Amino acid sequence: MPITAISDKLSVSPQLSVEDIPSLRDKGFKTLINNRPHKEDTFQPNTQAERQEVKHCGLTYAFIPVTADTITEADVRAFQRAVDESDGPVLAHCQTGGRSLNLYLIGEVLDGRMSADEADAFGRSRGFDTSVAAAWLKQHAARRPQVKGFFDKRTWSVQYVVSDPETGKCAIIDPVLDFDERAGATATINADAILDYVRDNGLTVEWILDTHPHADHFSAAQYLKEKTGAQTAIGERVVDVQKLWQKIYNWPELATDGSQWDRLFADGEDFKIGSIDAKVLFSPGHTLASITYVIGDAAFVHDTLFLPDSGTARADFPGGDARVLWNSIQEILALPDETRIFTGHDYQPDGRAPRWESTVAEQKKSNPHLAGVSEKEFVALRTKRDKTLPMPKLILHALQVNICGGRLPEPEANGKRYLKFPLDALQGAAWE
Repeated sequence: MPITAISDKLSVSPQLSVEDIPSLRDKGFKTLINNRPHKEDTFQPNTQAERQEVKHCGLTYAFIPVTADTITEADVRAFQRAVDESDGPVLAHCQTGGRSLNLYLIGEVLDGRMSADEADAFGRSRGFDTSVAAAWLKQHAARRPQVKGFFDKRTWSVQYVVSDPETGKCAIIDPVLDFDERAGATATINADAILDYVRDNGLTVEWILDTHPHADHFSAAQYLKEKTGAQTAIGERVVDVQKLWQKIYNWPELATDGSQWDRLFADGEDFKIGSIDAKVLFSPGHTLASITYVIGDAAFVHDTLFLPDSGTARADFPGGDARVLWNSIQEILALPDETRIFTGHDYQPDGRAPRWESTVAEQKKSNPHLAGVSEKEFVALRTKRDKTLPMPKLILHALQVNICGGRLPEPEANGKRYLKFPLDALQGAAWE
């Protein structure tokens, strides 16, 4: 098993066997990073067996599966974190070691420690093909807009800052207001991290955008509006969601005209983020009001599509419909194949690192809910799966905040805020 030292802390190697893992401990390695997708070929060890042996040997394991044409910035950053957080030397492997090295080189260029030419020379001097990194960096440089994802482990949510490199103008999409349902506590940890990024990169926030009223986290839109003065916006069909939930909450005083936002977008409406053209697609099915923001070459679909290894959104919430969801997905997949797809949740199947970016082409080829699946088959699959899913634990907490644009209830006479939600209003109780 040849091992190539890349830095003082990182080495890479080709595929290793489970039997090789104890020797890594003897060589002083503390962490093993696996960059091969599960079952990439019939000769590689089972990923779970590899993970178990690594832990049995007292090492740390990171599963960051990539292929040459699906590397995203999230993968690069996950790779860097795994190296940085290790308490000693790290070995990363794929089939040949090349993908692991390319992840390292992309990160070095993104962070300004190498130029693209230096990265290419570095890899070639060690006998590796760096064309994957070169192609990725070239494409990345040409892309508009720049997209920064923020993953919230508590709710598995991804929030975005989408910026125009030419003007420094940006939009914040689907920000999370922290909420601990056990303590009834709120915080602004996620939102403040976004504000730190905006400040550190000299950006100006033009828009705070929601794709729909969320059922699994509170929106930080109102907090961020207060901090930045930016406009808030959502799709115009939010009024239908407000009317539906007004009845569920028995909340006659709730304004159901969407006035809680500064702008209600219609299907097909155009707007701009700095100099970048943006467009709204009405994408119902998951909810009555779901929309997709197409900003430059990037589409922000939130719950409509997940990563290809995770399928599609559920369609059993009040107002959801699997057939309508199918039609919305087809409109998204009609975008150019190279369109980047950014999803709003990642549940990390097989324990892999968080990811949130794919492409239209990748979705059509690899998403098991879509590839080779007819509308009838999709509806049957989605309906069957949805019957097995419990309601999100925060749905009744979150909707009363999110149909108000992220505004918390007003304080009562004692200065405290109170949530109100009905008993026995929804199906899908999880008793086991």
